[in-house]
Amino acid sequence: MTTSTGPETLAKLETLLDRQEILDCLLRFSRGMDRFDRELFLTAFHDDATIAAGIFVGKPADLYAWASDMHEQGQIATHHNLLNHTCDIDGDVAHAETYYLYAVRNRDDTNWLAGGRYIDRLERRDGQWKIVVRTNAIEWSGMLPTMPIPFSDVPDIHGNGAPSRSPADPSYQRPLENKRAPNIPG
Repeated sequence: MTTSTGPETLAKLETLLDRQEILDCLLRFSRGMDRFDRELFLTAFHDDATIAAGIFVGKPADLYAWASDMHEQGQIATHHNLLNHTCDIDGDVAHAETYYLYAVRNRDDTNWLAGGRYIDRLERRDGQWKIVVRTNAIEWSGMLPTMPIPFSDVPDIHGNGAPSRSPADPSYQRPLENKRAPNIPG
């Protein structure tokens, strides 16, 4: 089998790279919010972006301040999970629809799920794809029964670092290393 590197193949590769950069942008938003990493969160948006999310309508820095305060006061953990993703690219402008599942552990030990879609217009400026307009289509929500967090009774469960809504989270460790002793349950 031969591999074509003609103009059609190169155009497809450029589109794939653009789509990946756009998805990476959306992931920076999610991780930035879940880890309370303001700098990372803001890298998902151009400075002049407008976001409409629930009762909030405004700029990226204001969204981060509002959302992180709300999350800090009422929630122990948040997970902004990104699911189905479509993206239409036309030059330096893209329109994306990304389904999400938002999972929360509240401070009162209740669990809340919500689902919907982020609908974004992104622009490539200075070689970087970022969100310019976002609207949040919230489509459902509900509460889940509370259960104990699995393995919370294991003495060294956080030996590699405890989950944290900050850069102290193990996902920021470089290089990631295992500090827990071998243990094969029998």
